[in-house]
Amino acid sequence: MRSDERQMRSAGSVVLAIRVITVGKRHEAWVSEGIERFLKRLKKPYDTQFVFVPHATATEQRSRQEESAAIEKQLRPSDYVILLDERGKDFTSPQLARHLQQLFDTARHPTFIIGGAYGVNDQLRARANTVWSLSNLVFPHQLVRLLVVEQVYRAQEISAGRPYHHQ
Repeated sequence: MRSDERQMRSAGSVVLAIRVITVGKRHEAWVSEGIERFLKRLKKPYDTQFVFVPHATATEQRSRQEESAAIEKQLRPSDYVILLDERGKDFTSPQLARHLQQLFDTARHPTFIIGGAYGVNDQLRARANTVWSLSNLVFPHQLVRLLVVEQVYRAQEISAGRPYHHQ
């Protein structure tokens, strides 16, 4: 099983992990090594898996609708949805670590969504529990994947009191 498709199994049942639902193809080589580096370091409950939905090739409006529908099909009612969007809330790394820890403490499982080139539709945006901005800048989706998994790793280290993050 590929690490970007891995699912942790315990006593015959699937143990939920952080999920990143992203539009587009598998990780390109230039970003894959970095993502793999952090995925290998993540431990429960921070272990992370990627779910890929196809990129639509229609008009802007139709692409947004098709991709959003494909993302919604991957969501579970219990998911705590964190939508990545440059118009979202800014978090410092320690704030993100506290936010994720609160979710784990209340048995909520974070699901990050990285939409397509045209973003997501209003229905999916309304489904999001949190809209998070990495920056006011816009980044390529491949780079956003790497940034998200690095920030999850950083949150793990902050929560454990390890020295990876310097304030």
